[in-house]
Amino acid sequence: VREWRDIHSQLQSVVTEHGWRVNASEPTYEQLHQSMLAGLLGNIGVKSDEDEAYLGARGIRFWRHPGARLAKKPGRWIVAAELVETTRLYARGIAAIDPRWLPELGGHLIKTQLLEPHWEKKAAQVIALERATLYGIVVYANRRVDFGTVDPTAAREIFIREALVAGEWETRLPFAASNRKLIAQVEELEHKSRRQDVLVDDDLIFAFYDQQVPADVHNGAVFERWYRDEAKRQPRLLMLTREELMRHEAAGITTAAFPKTIRLGGVDCAANYLHEPGNPRDGVTVTVPIFALNPASEDRVEWVVPGMLREKIVALAKTLPQRPRSRLVPLPEYAQSFIDEVGFGEGGLLDALAAHAAKRTGLALRRADFKHEQLAPHLLMNLRVVDEHGRQLGESRRLAELKAALGAQARSAFQALAAMRLPARALEGGQGSPPAPTSGRDRASGSSSSERAPATADVPRAAYTAWTFGELPELMELLRGGQSLVGYPALIDKGAHVEIEVFDEAEIAAAKHRAGLRRLVALQIREPLKYLEKNLPDLQKMAIAFLPLGSADELRAQIVDVALDRAFLAEPLPTDAAMFARRIDEGRGRLTLIANEVARLVGAVLADYHAVLRKIKDTRPAKEAADDVARQLERLLPKRFVAETPWERLQHLPRYLKAIAARLDKLRADPARDGARLAELRPLEQRYLRKLADRRGARDPRLDEFRWWLEELRVGLFAQELKTPQPVSVKRLDKIWSQAFA
Repeated sequence: VREWRDIHSQLQSVVTEHGWRVNASEPTYEQLHQSMLAGLLGNIGVKSDEDEAYLGARGIRFWRHPGARLAKKPGRWIVAAELVETTRLYARGIAAIDPRWLPELGGHLIKTQLLEPHWEKKAAQVIALERATLYGIVVYANRRVDFGTVDPTAAREIFIREALVAGEWETRLPFAASNRKLIAQVEELEHKSRRQDVLVDDDLIFAFYDQQVPADVHNGAVFERWYRDEAKRQPRLLMLTREELMRHEAAGITTAAFPKTIRLGGVDCAANYLHEPGNPRDGVTVTVPIFALNPASEDRVEWVVPGMLREKIVALAKTLPQRPRSRLVPLPEYAQSFIDEVGFGEGGLLDALAAHAAKRTGLALRRADFKHEQLAPHLLMNLRVVDEHGRQLGESRRLAELKAALGAQARSAFQALAAMRLPARALEGGQGSPPAPTSGRDRASGSSSSERAPATADVPRAAYTAWTFGELPELMELLRGGQSLVGYPALIDKGAHVEIEVFDEAEIAAAKHRAGLRRLVALQIREPLKYLEKNLPDLQKMAIAFLPLGSADELRAQIVDVALDRAFLAEPLPTDAAMFARRIDEGRGRLTLIANEVARLVGAVLADYHAVLRKIKDTRPAKEAADDVARQLERLLPKRFVAETPWERLQHLPRYLKAIAARLDKLRADPARDGARLAELRPLEQRYLRKLADRRGARDPRLDEFRWWLEELRVGLFAQELKTPQPVSVKRLDKIWSQAFA
């Protein structure tokens, strides 16, 4: 106590000598402890995160004395009147302090460091993070400091590299947009040429700016002031040129070789190029609107773009067997000769390449000899399907895969686009009076808002029960965004009436149109049709044999449909009201005869089918033969075999079924012979089934024809006594396959 009184007396004497004013009121906690802290900076401590200890000056660790007043309510930062070491180092006379007092009181002792100087885009400054320590204790960290005020030279270099060279600065100064655009163009050339040596490196661009930007410019604000003043004297200040950005000219990188748009499905689709192996979009990516997906051609996709064709041909040639490949070397020269001699985009690339290589080598080559699936991904066109708002719906390098996944959605989008024209025509005429006849090529156009599918989806379509809609064109041209799309109008069967819809694929439109025409014919002959349906010969007997496949009503409907097709809808199909009326008049008299003929043929097929089923049950053939016969029956007699089997082939079904019965009879006597014949047949059949699977449901007339050749071969192998219309053998079918799919 005497020491404190002596100190107080001495301080009071000093205050009196200097004429300082003594406090009239009690000091605050902050004032009192800041005055004490000025002399006790070596006794501060900060709470450890690991235990109850405090980290003190120069790396010491101490603990609160058990008798200290703040023992139960310690602060994170404290100062001690004294440090006493007994069993451990204890702090006595402690008080909580605010670390923000320390820079003011101990600024002469605090050591600071600037860490991680970096460019901040939003602040448009080079910022460093400041860290301060007092006797080794961290007072504060990560305090943002303008690095330009500390080290202008280093800040200027960071500013140029990050803000100007890397483009990490949002500014409206004209040079920035100009340089970014030019650099993007040169980078695009690199992606197209698949080379990384066209654009100069960042150091050269840095040197360009370094030569012109003054030494005292190190942030965005200062730079803009300088630029605006200097640009008055130099309008093209800091604007790079193409020559300054390119190490060399990118020879051959032209718009013709690497087009900005590629025409798919009748639409010019945007093409983007990327050279980044491993990236899903490496190579060329084409953005296809959903409504243009189904009409897109697989042949066009195979050719990619002219600038990538040479590399693709070399890669395809490398997948050939050794014998033909050796006759094409050197492959780069052969690839160039193919490009010079074959027109780009003429047919399928693999077909054209097989024909050209066969001519060059003198060997028979087929499309399948080139292993398209072994190519590097960038040599296959990447297709990105988007909706009307640009949202991605699917992406793949296989067009067939996209059509399988999005084909129905694509068809709906196309029909919605076409509906903006059709309802207008239809509603003008309604069902009572026909609208004005249309030309062979209708043109439909509208504003961007009316082109959207949702805008047209709710427009009602006109219902027709007679041909009151004028001439129905084979093609319909739709204009969207200045581009022309081709649609295929068709009548759609709606049961009690027909409607007009436009399809994006000719084959689907043709199938739908025939069904719609059939319904329109039925609506014109309602009474005769009712009589015919009630008086089909032997319907009940046929229905019993048809039970494994369907009901009597389904069988009746199929027989009537085939009869209507044969009586009224021979090719060419009617396209106007007059032609349709003539068909009705011509077909009325022969409908009953034709229906009876169809019914008799179907009856014979079903009788033979029933006999085969009974024979399978009686003979109980071995599993391999039984499975093969079951698969054959599924192909020959699906549920709608009457309607879906071509008439000329329907007449052969009884013979095919009799051949199955004969095979089952012979199987019991000589199963080894049956197995040998099946082994001869199986490679051809598996080849056909693989190709059918590859088509993913797309119809191929060559496959349809080969399917019936296989049935004839079965007759020749298992029931030769039944004869075939033409000579048939495994060797002959192998030759037919080679010619069809060479």
